[in-house]
Amino acid sequence: MAITTLHGPHDVHQSLGKHLGYSEWMEITQDRVNLFAVATGDHQWIHVDPERASNGPFGGPIAHGYLTLSISNLFLPQIVDVQGFSAGINYGTDKVRFPSPVKVGSRVRGGAELTAVTEVKGGLQTTIVITIEIEGSSKPACVIESISRWLTS
Repeated sequence: MAITTLHGPHDVHQSLGKHLGYSEWMEITQDRVNLFAVATGDHQWIHVDPERASNGPFGGPIAHGYLTLSISNLFLPQIVDVQGFSAGINYGTDKVRFPSPVKVGSRVRGGAELTAVTEVKGGLQTTIVITIEIEGSSKPACVIESISRWLTS
């Protein structure tokens, strides 16, 4: 269940500039990293070879940056539920950054802030900045400017 529910265009406009909440914490496991490697074909040793990675630059295997980015799709529905529209469409992203690697075994969560709302033909366009945090770290793993379209007809 989402922490924040927005009911229609009025609530979306009223939430501009507000932090919408946080997802649950999730552990990044080696199994998840390996499955992502299979799905994407990215089998670089820093991700999938724990023995070699233990002597590598991060002291162990790390999640793919794009795995960290992709779990924002898991976290966002835990944070916000936008209702009162006929459809919500992923319109893309603007800036995406990976300030800190996620070591396998770390726990991460997402936080979200609604930073832009504009009227577009047939509805609204929003920018939500999703920040993927690493438990115990002062630097985020990933910061995403996620753009969505919310159709009213």
